[in-house]
Amino acid sequence: MSLYELTADEIRPIPQTTFREAKIQERADLQRMLREQVDVIAPDCLVIAEEFGDWDESRRRIDLLAIDTDANLVVIELKRTEDGGHMELQAVRYASMISAMTFEQAVRAYSKFLEALGLQVESAERNILDHLKWDSVKEESFAQDVRIVLASAEFSKELTSAVLWLNERGLDICCMRMSPHKDGNRVLLDVHQVIPLPEAEDHRIRVREKNQRVRESTKSGRDLTKYLITLEGEEYGPFPKRVTVLNVVKHLCDGGVNPDDIKNAGTVRKNVFRSAPGKFETVAEFVEAASKVDAERGKRFDPIRWYIEDENRIEYQGNTFVLSNGWGLEAMEWLSEITAAFPDYDVKIQAV
Repeated sequence: MSLYELTADEIRPIPQTTFREAKIQERADLQRMLREQVDVIAPDCLVIAEEFGDWDESRRRIDLLAIDTDANLVVIELKRTEDGGHMELQAVRYASMISAMTFEQAVRAYSKFLEALGLQVESAERNILDHLKWDSVKEESFAQDVRIVLASAEFSKELTSAVLWLNERGLDICCMRMSPHKDGNRVLLDVHQVIPLPEAEDHRIRVREKNQRVRESTKSGRDLTKYLITLEGEEYGPFPKRVTVLNVVKHLCDGGVNPDDIKNAGTVRKNVFRSAPGKFETVAEFVEAASKVDAERGKRFDPIRWYIEDENRIEYQGNTFVLSNGWGLEAMEWLSEITAAFPDYDVKIQAV
């Protein structure tokens, strides 16, 4: 890749060099600098770990582990070699190892990372929440996917062919070429994305997400369609079925609709709410009260089946309601009944 300086008299070429010739080491220099400025190769990402290897029976380490603003984990692998070596195979292995990471584990890894840098460990969770623009932890939305960023001086044909093939089958791998140039005592770095081509990325993402939904739906027999919601002219989403149900119900309740009226309006399903008298400051307080109410009816309250989080509980006339989070094929038919029963609230739902 050629780099030039444009002066008043000429277009002056700046010779390309290698990281080795420029005396830039892979870990001590390149990794350290990208750790501090990861946007150079992975925009909108927060680095939460360096040389991460908290898994059993393995000495392998992820160069940099990050989180993007969509709450996906991002495995970043660096090479200063001229062909990238076999970094795509390493990165796929790491992605599989890290795919089950929870929000709590991410906070723990980030705390260790901050401690090693001499920074304030207590801010770890808050930093991640601020990066994601979350008011509170949303475990069900965390680490739904793992992205891979490969950064190297160059990539071999074998590597790029493998990456293209893997991307076609649902992985999300980005190759960033970092080309060093020497200009006197200065080392200049030309960084650009080679896979996928930036102008084709939006289309590639849409195709990948559609193909992934089709494959998963076929494999599991589940409907994995996502939906856009329009509430009083504002569009939100796309969301999976159960989150679509939650957002529509909260919109109606925030507008003053009685949850019991919502329950009675639907004929497809009736077991949609649990409630307890009073208002509650914490999840634990609500669970205790709801468990007592169900026990009096000879039933057992199972918190995992309900949206019990602080932001999802619904308060109405001195009672607190929670909505079921278990929705199957009946969800959209139920929502059609509900939106038809309350036409003044201007709710529109569209599958994408």
